[in-house]
Amino acid sequence: MAKRYRSKPTNIYELFSDMAMLMLAMFTFLLVMILITSRLAGDDEVPKLRKQIEVLKEQLKTVADADEALQKDFKRLVVTDPDGQLEMILQEASVGKKDFELFIEGLRELPGESVHLVVDATGSMHGMSSFLVPILRHIILRADKRLDALTWFVDNRSATYTGTMGEILDRLMTQAPFAGNRETIGAAFRAAARNAPPPGAYMLIGDEPSVDTIPYSEIPSPVFTLPLGRADPLTEADYLRTAERTGGRMLKLDFK
Repeated sequence: MAKRYRSKPTNIYELFSDMAMLMLAMFTFLLVMILITSRLAGDDEVPKLRKQIEVLKEQLKTVADADEALQKDFKRLVVTDPDGQLEMILQEASVGKKDFELFIEGLRELPGESVHLVVDATGSMHGMSSFLVPILRHIILRADKRLDALTWFVDNRSATYTGTMGEILDRLMTQAPFAGNRETIGAAFRAAARNAPPPGAYMLIGDEPSVDTIPYSEIPSPVFTLPLGRADPLTEADYLRTAERTGGRMLKLDFK
């Protein structure tokens, strides 16, 4: 049964909060160490207090490591150079920039301002999941669209997420199973239409054809499809049919 999730505050605010808490913890540890050290001078270096200092040092190191990781995540969130970010994403994903730009050009043909992603979360997509999210994040930004919702599907199960783009894609990575073997695309579109308002367009992303009946007439917005993975005639035919019958278009991205 499909579930609908509502977002929490944006990730960038959560990072600010986490960083502030970590800094507070670091200062607290340092203060305790100073107090203990001062006491050592008057207590002739009691062994028990020495042990407490070593424990605090280890805890402080753990906090410092966590703070460093958060700083890196924060820098990735506030990157202000789109071209530089694009180069980094393409390098990590091994995608040709020419093909990437062609895909963006096709994506801009989506009507309206909002997009609802419908994503295959079966086991066959597991290997693609690591680079799928960063590419989708930048594609939507460069296409001047707003990501309003995402519905993943597998084995007649699905979940719809709403919120900011960062929150939605983060939930896809942390909560979608990427396991199972039945591409129940028809059930996914029913859930998507039920759990979120009609977008300007849906975008179907997956690597295998549907195993259930897709209710074309019940889908309230055009569907733009993106078959990924190996070139498979059955998948491409299924995705092309879905696009044409809903007034959308099938897009292609060639991985180099």
